Amino acid sequence: MTSRLLCRPAALALAVLLSMTAAGPAAAGPVLDRIKASGQLRVCIWPDYYGITYRSPRTQQLTGIDIELSQALAKDLGAAVVHVDTSFPKLVEDVTGERCDIAMFAVGVLPQRQQHLKFSQPYLQSDIYGVTTRSSRVVKTWADIDKPGVQVGVQAGTFMEPVMAAGLKQAKMVVVKPPQTREQELEAGRVDVFMTDYPYSRRLLDNADWARLVSPPAPYHVLPYAYAVKPGDDDWLRQVDEFVKRIKHDGRLEAAARRHGLHEIVVAR
Repeated sequence: MTSRLLCRPAALALAVLLSMTAAGPAAAGPVLDRIKASGQLRVCIWPDYYGITYRSPRTQQLTGIDIELSQALAKDLGAAVVHVDTSFPKLVEDVTGERCDIAMFAVGVLPQRQQHLKFSQPYLQSDIYGVTTRSSRVVKTWADIDKPGVQVGVQAGTFMEPVMAAGLKQAKMVVVKPPQTREQELEAGRVDVFMTDYPYSRRLLDNADWARLVSPPAPYHVLPYAYAVKPGDDDWLRQVDEFVKRIKHDGRLEAAARRHGLHEIVVAR
C-alpha cells in the first residue's frame, strides 16, 4: 500500500516532464500578459533600413513606416513601445530568444524563416533590384548582372542572399557582412552591383547622386513582407494579425506608406 502511494507522485512528475518535453522549445510565453504586466511592447528593428526602420546617423532619430506602425500597435495595446536593435542575421535568434515580442521591419516571408517563426498576414511586398554606379561600364542593364566576372553583392541574412545564390549562374555572389556595407563595397569597386529591395533602393536614389537603379524587365522574385513572432503563442499572433487587418481597413497603413514613399508596394488586402 505504502509503495503504491509513493509511486503516484513520481508518476505524476514523470507525466508533467513528458508533457513539457512534448511541447518542445518552440512554445512561447503568454506575450499579451507580459506586455500588460510590464506596460511595454518590445519591437525588434533593423535601424539601417531606410523608409522602414531607420536611425539617422546625425540625429539618432528613428523614422520609417514600421517605427510609426509599431507605435500604433503599442498604442492599441495600451503600452509603450521599446525598440530593440537587431539585424537579419540575428532575427531568428532575437525573436525566439525573446529579446523582443515582435519583429517589425518588413521581414520577408521565407521558407527557412517559417521553420522558426510565425508571420502575420503581409502588409508590403517587393521585388529585387540592382544598384550600381552611374559610371559603371560593367552593369548597364539587368541582363548584364549574371555574366562571367561580375561581382554581385548581397547583404548577409537578407532574402536576396538565398535567391541570388540560386539564380546566379555565371556571376560571383559576394556576401557583405557588417560592419561593411553594400554601398562601401560598390564605391570601392569590390562589387559591380548589389541587390536590394524597393525600400532600400529608395535610400540610394534619395541620398546618393552616384547611384543608379537597375530594374528587372519583368517580376523576378516578388516577396511578401510581414511581422514575425515566436511560435507557440496563438493569441499573440492573432492579435498581431488583427492589427494588420485594422491598419489596412482604417487607412493607417496606406497613410504611413505614403509618408515614407512606399505606397507602391502596399498589400491592401
